[in-house]
Amino acid sequence: MAAKIFIDGEHGTTGLQIRQRLAGRRDVDLLSIPVERRKDAAARAEYLNWADIAILCLPDDAARESVALIENQATRVIDASTAHRVAEGWAYGFPELDHHQAGLIARAKRVANPGCWPQGPIALLRPLVSAGLLPADFPVTVNGISGYSGGGRSMIEDYEAKGEDAPEFLPYGLSLSHKHLPELRTYAKLARDPLMQPAVGNFAQGMITAVPLQLGHLPRVPKGEELHAAIADHYAGLEHSAIEVAPLAAVERSPEIEPERFNDTNTMRLYVFANDSRAQALLLAVYDNLGKGASGAAVQNLDLMLGGV
Repeated sequence: MAAKIFIDGEHGTTGLQIRQRLAGRRDVDLLSIPVERRKDAAARAEYLNWADIAILCLPDDAARESVALIENQATRVIDASTAHRVAEGWAYGFPELDHHQAGLIARAKRVANPGCWPQGPIALLRPLVSAGLLPADFPVTVNGISGYSGGGRSMIEDYEAKGEDAPEFLPYGLSLSHKHLPELRTYAKLARDPLMQPAVGNFAQGMITAVPLQLGHLPRVPKGEELHAAIADHYAGLEHSAIEVAPLAAVERSPEIEPERFNDTNTMRLYVFANDSRAQALLLAVYDNLGKGASGAAVQNLDLMLGGV
């Protein structure tokens, strides 16, 4: 029997992408509130409680409200907002986090989908902290660029209206208090908040996140080969993984490192570059902010919850 799936917020960017990814599948039955009842709060509660799995593609407060409307013990939830990412009782929906995480997600009643910005840095940093190559209190800096679709409908409309006049590179989060910091700190196993400086580019989707490392002050300075090996070992043989680790290479540039490379896929590719004589390294993650960063991750988690483990 097909699982009943209700996407609460199905007409937003993430919701639409999830519907597209699930279209034509016979193992799911997509529930949708009729047009004439979309503003009816009772209808929303009805569909949330009817669903086997509800996927919330909503602002934080609305997501919390949806969870509160679920009155049965059967409906399971995937929340794509930031509301529950570090909340007690919620599994973090990043199957590659550790070797047991996919199974944890598969059994969970409540799953918090990761944010697009934290996923790359978490994927890069957690193996290094776990391996003892970076201390938990290491002063981490994260930067990068994402397509404007990550800003939701208002940013999409603004960029598309401006066309060629839209900014090519627009830094934001200049208050240095990005909403993803608690998530990044928690799951990268950091003891202090990183400094995070995101930017938007004049392209619809795709992203690169970067973690530069000044290693010279450490009591023992890890070599580039050690950093790469720790990251590669973490993901080697990991089931249900969408993460690839590029070979360690000494290059000045690479045409494959561009933010739109993995658009419309769930792939994330990790890179390690190092200059051992300078005790410096640069970690990069390339992925689709609407794929592995949002809707693709939600479908990956849904598949696990439907019996993928």
